[in-house]
Amino acid sequence: MYTYKILDNIDLNIIHQAFVEAFSDYQVKIDLPFLKFENMVKRRGLIPELSIGAFDNEKLIGFVLNGVRNWNGKLTAYDLGTGVIPNYRKQGITSEILTKVTDLCKENDIESYLLEVLQNNTGAVELYKKQGFQTTREFDCYYLNKEDFTPSICVEIKNVEFLNINQWEEIQKLWDYNPSWQNSIDSINVFPDRFSYSIVTIENKIVGYGVVDKVTGDIPQIAISKEHRNKGKGKSIISDLFNHTEANKLSLINVDCRDVNFKSFLMNVGFVNYVNQYEMILYL
Repeated sequence: MYTYKILDNIDLNIIHQAFVEAFSDYQVKIDLPFLKFENMVKRRGLIPELSIGAFDNEKLIGFVLNGVRNWNGKLTAYDLGTGVIPNYRKQGITSEILTKVTDLCKENDIESYLLEVLQNNTGAVELYKKQGFQTTREFDCYYLNKEDFTPSICVEIKNVEFLNINQWEEIQKLWDYNPSWQNSIDSINVFPDRFSYSIVTIENKIVGYGVVDKVTGDIPQIAISKEHRNKGKGKSIISDLFNHTEANKLSLINVDCRDVNFKSFLMNVGFVNYVNQYEMILYL
């Protein structure tokens, strides 16, 4: 008989240990030492009081980790990690935790519950559908190895330490599609100094920009204004992002699959599409 508890009094090291074990056979290799894990969950807004774990005696064997923000005008919970360690799977633990999580969300006046799931993880997709989730968007994920990229900078790029409120408002006008939860402005601004910001301006107007994690090479956001596309500015920004990260690989997680022109640009530059995801939501 397993017990289920809210994770507000569980040490993050214990959660990390269970996370690593649960994702040890994941379809996409996950390298998450503790500090990297801590940064990830904080950036995505972890709230232990809205996260639930399954326990075998005192051992954490399964979990759903959640954050909460305003999303599209609704108070929304976000599943930033769901897992069960291998020896305890196929016992209904995930379904039980999700049921308890949705009840907890309703008690806290949360209006919707958002998550992402690998498209080829059919078991998880079907589980979420049975729970009432519906697909809202499809995402593609890419990476680019530095050794496979030929840098080219044909415009002046300004590198800044942060973006102010006015700059963020200006930048949003460049978007064709809104970023996913983990790539949102709110997520970036949890640790703004972890990122380097490359911007292209013409007559004091931002016409292109990119944001890169200085350590991991993760690019949460990059965009060019429509009238300045196909002129080398995008590749110039990619080149500059490589210059401002320690990583030898850049990664773009959750590119909206409807963004055909941007996906074509990524492929032309040399990015590889390695996995695809669904964004799903449950209205509570």
